[in-house]
Amino acid sequence: MPKVAVLQMTAGIDPGRNAGTIAEAAAQAASEGAAMLFTPEMSGFLDRDRARGAQTIRHEEGDPVLAAAKAAAQDAKLWIALGSLAIDRGDGRWANRSFLIAPDGGVRARYDKMHMFDVDLASGESWRESSAYRAGEEVVSVPDTPVGTLGLSICYDLRFPALFEALGRRSCDVIAIPASFTVPTGKAHWHVLQRARAIEASAFVVAAAQVGEHEDGRRTYGHSLVVDPWGEVLLDMGGEAPGLGFAEIDLARIAEVRAQVPSLANRREIAS
Repeated sequence: MPKVAVLQMTAGIDPGRNAGTIAEAAAQAASEGAAMLFTPEMSGFLDRDRARGAQTIRHEEGDPVLAAAKAAAQDAKLWIALGSLAIDRGDGRWANRSFLIAPDGGVRARYDKMHMFDVDLASGESWRESSAYRAGEEVVSVPDTPVGTLGLSICYDLRFPALFEALGRRSCDVIAIPASFTVPTGKAHWHVLQRARAIEASAFVVAAAQVGEHEDGRRTYGHSLVVDPWGEVLLDMGGEAPGLGFAEIDLARIAEVRAQVPSLANRREIAS
């Protein structure tokens, strides 16, 4: 059974420091036998001050955190599912982009977050992701990884079942849902939505999350999770502190669940 490592972070505004955290986690993950490391959304920096944050956003080829993650994957000889980075698209907008990095340091896949977090919360928090970021348009799954076929998503995507239905149709074995969930929405919906997506897709879910009090003043929910295809929580890293957690992915369990509840095979197209 492949073993995965899950990095729960309290990312700050300094990309160099966050890159160091990822590199250290990769080395530790490899030393403990993990085949793949999962990191949270916005692993490179987390800064609600967009004017300040804009000073650190680069095109993909010049991003220092991506470069550090590629070097770390190569040094540690493991895969890294880099939750996401803010990337300059070159058209005046940014992308919230996931990267899957192979042990040779090459990028095997990219995924741009499809659903923008534009909300006003009862707590008084207001977020307008679409004012700076352009939404992605492509569903992305990657075959032949150590955890089988890996589907990619990011944070707010969690609330949109159609994306996970598409990943289910691709028979994904594991779906990555890196996040920086707010505390109010996390308390209300995080666990139930993660379990629902795992059950719907009959797949493992790995959700690496940001946690705690950040330099920019925000607070994130944490509770990085690994959920199996039956909806059982195999790992919950809590909501208090960053760290590295581990779980084993029993790929045989996927076939067992899909045989017991063949919802993917029984699915019908429903006209709107």
